[in-house]
Formats: sequence, structure tokens, C-alpha cells
Amino acid sequence: MKPPRTGSPDDRRKVPEEHWPFDQPPNCAVITVREIIKDGAPIQHVARDSDDHGWQFLTLADANEEDAMVVCFSDIVDRDPSLLELADLPPGWHAWRLSATSEWIREPNPNDEVGGQAR
Repeated sequence: MKPPRTGSPDDRRKVPEEHWPFDQPPNCAVITVREIIKDGAPIQHVARDSDDHGWQFLTLADANEEDAMVVCFSDIVDRDPSLLELADLPPGWHAWRLSATSEWIREPNPNDEVGGQAR
């Protein structure tokens, strides 16, 4: 049996708020998929929306809407600290990697909609 968690969520965070490198706060809602949260699949694709600057943390498989989950930004970063390398990813860009230990590859996201049209 696991011991109960103590302290506030802020106390348990691996990256203290004063060192948080992202332009959105640690308690911001982000999108991910059930495979990452429930099954422990690695995060291999990160997309940054140009319209609202939102973040999506995905696998390389095509995402199904029914598997989407909303989680706290700091929780997803605590799950995979390598995401800190993407703190400067611009809106409208995405990054991916072939495995959890591969380097991130970044580029403008051709599927990101700007003004209602894909790039």
C-alpha cells in the first residue's frame, strides 16, 4: 500500500514554480492521451497550437478524440522531464522523437491551423 501523499501539489512538483521555463503556468490545462497517462506510453509528439498557444502531448500513433485527457501542465512535465527541452517551442510548431531517449526534432507544424486554414 502506498503512503498517502502529503503537502500541497506545489510542494510535490519536481520543477519549482520559480524555475518554471514555460510561458504558461504550471497549473495550465494541457491535452494528452489515455495511452500516456493510464498505460505509461512515452510522449513522442508535442504540438503547440498557434491560436491559443495550447500544448498537446501525444504518442506517434494517430490520436482518437475519445482517448483525449486534460491534465495539469506540471504533471505532464513531472512525468517526462525531457519536455523541459521544449519550453521555447514556438506556437504553431511541433516536435517529435522516435523513442523516449531520442533527440527532439522541431519544425513548423504543417497541420496547425492559422486563420482557419492549415499551413
